[in-house]
Parts: sequence; C-alpha cells; structure tokens
Amino acid sequence: MRRILLLALMAVMLNTAPALAQGGETGLPSAARLEGFRHEYQGWNNCGPATLAITLSYYSWPGDQFTAAVWLKPNPEDKNVSAWQMAEYVDRFTEERALVRYGGDLNLLRRLIVNGFPVVVTAGYEPEGYDWMGHYLLAMGYDDDAGTILTQDTFLGPDTLYSQEEFDRFWRHFNRQYLVVYPPEREAELLALLGDQADPQQNAAHALDVARQEAAANTDDPFAWFNMGTSFELLGMYAQAAVAFDQARNAGEGLPWRMLWYQFGPFEAYYHTGRFQDVLDLAAYNLATTPDGEHPIEETYYYAGLAREALGEHDRAVSNLRQAVFLNPNFAPAVEALTDIAGG
Repeated sequence: MRRILLLALMAVMLNTAPALAQGGETGLPSAARLEGFRHEYQGWNNCGPATLAITLSYYSWPGDQFTAAVWLKPNPEDKNVSAWQMAEYVDRFTEERALVRYGGDLNLLRRLIVNGFPVVVTAGYEPEGYDWMGHYLLAMGYDDDAGTILTQDTFLGPDTLYSQEEFDRFWRHFNRQYLVVYPPEREAELLALLGDQADPQQNAAHALDVARQEAAANTDDPFAWFNMGTSFELLGMYAQAAVAFDQARNAGEGLPWRMLWYQFGPFEAYYHTGRFQDVLDLAAYNLATTPDGEHPIEETYYYAGLAREALGEHDRAVSNLRQAVFLNPNFAPAVEALTDIAGG
C-alpha cells in the first residue's frame, strides 16, 4: 500500500505546474517599510511570545513577551509555541484578531506589508555557532533593488536584514507558514488581499502544490516531502501524509534533529493511520533529544497518550496526558483528551 501511494504521489508530481515566480508583483512599489514596533530581545525559549509582543506593539498593545508567555508557555522550559496557539492568544486576550496560513511567498509578503499588515513567519534558523532550530521572524519591510527582507528578529535584534533568497529558504522549512495579526475592522480587507488563500482548505491545497513542485525538482529534498506531508495532513489525507513523512525522514541528509520539537504532522498522520507504535517511537525520539535537566515538550506526551490509549494501555495513556497537562495546562488538545479518556 505504501509503495502504491508513493508511486501515485510521484506521478502527480511529474505533472505539476512550473515553480512559482518570486519576482516583484506588478503594481507594488520596489520597497516598503512599516514603522511603529517596540522591539524586544527574547528571553529563554521565548521567541514566540517575544515576536508576538512586537507584532502587537504595532497595534499599541501595552504588554510584553512575559505578559504573553504567562498563558502561551506557563512552563519557561517549553521549547515550542505553535502559531495556532499565538493566534488563539490574540483572539482571546487582545482586541485584535489573527489567522494562520501556509504556502506563502514573497509576493504575498510584499502585498501584505504594502497594505499595512506585518507578517510573522515560522522559519528554520541556524545562526552562527548554533544547530538548526525553529524561530519566528516578523517581516515588516522589503527592498527588491537590494534583494532584502527587513525583520524584527528577537535573537539578532531590530531591523535585521535577510536576503530574500535566505529568508525564503528557511521559511520553506515550515511549509512557509505565516501568521497575520489584524484589527477586526480590517478583516474583509485582509481576506480580499489573501484571495483564494483566505480559505483554509484552498490554502492547504495551494501549499501542497508548491511542495509537490519542490519535491519534483529534487526528490532528495526532505523539507519538500515534509511540507507535502503537512499539507496532506491539513487536508485530512492522512494515508498520503504518512507516506510523504516517511519519505521526508529518509530523503537526502534527513531532517534536522530538532524538527519534531516544532512540527507534529507525522504524529497526526501516523496516529490517524493506525501506526501507533510509530507515534510512540517519535515520542521516544523527542524525549531522547531533550537535553538533561530540561522539560520535554507537552505535545510529545499528548501524542504518546493518544497512541497508548489506542493500544489499550489505558493507565499509561492517562499518565502521559496528565504529564502533558502538567507541562502546559493551557494546551487544550491534551486537556480535552484527558477529559475524554479519564474524566479529567
């Protein structure tokens, strides 16, 4: 079955459209820059709350990264705050609204910035002296003549420039995911700018097409396969997602060792296709790569709990889910799963 699905994916890839152009969009200025941000250098493991706080400062939000971190990551050792959690924070605790989409490109980034919407992107990050890790960057300007993107970077500082090539190369590591924070009264304007990408299903299908093009161009590219898996998973196509994730884990030089600290599509795909031991194996890998003395990621225990319950290991499932809730009592999926399985 896996070979049949892989051959089907490859057949579709060979018939994909040409790669998307990254040149400047007609009608947009060659350079633009948004002003009015209050930069913060991130605290320990705090790039998500810090980047969100900088973004919200554009809308005169009075809080800072530690205000946001109280809810987003009550455990300071938490290594991951997902974009959907940041969007939930905005919707619940501020006067603004937020949405998360995938498969972004530099033209979309330009369009949003020109119209006054800063964009938070999820990206791979490999500053000098560090192994690969996940990071957030706030894109708030661009200059096509210089070939640069202007960012607020909570690690390197305010007004950090990246080449457009480098920016997109690392953005691709997270399926070009982006978060837009906006005032409620501008929602219709933002959705019009996004066009078809405003619809989550069409957006996931678009991101899948982009990933297919990149996998077709280089079948040894683990990120292209991983992005295919993420997009299939968003579309609820779990069997195809599982095959793509299998390919990602074995393609080329493989994935960075921290990859599953931040992206959990393989857990979802394997769980929904009954590959419960594979879910437990991924959880064990995450635990094994967590440095001594640091708390593991709550998602690790959450997915282990789901898999153990499916395997009939009820007591261990409850224990895993309770640990997930202990690590982050605001992580709603674990709270809901624990309530369903153990009554709280």
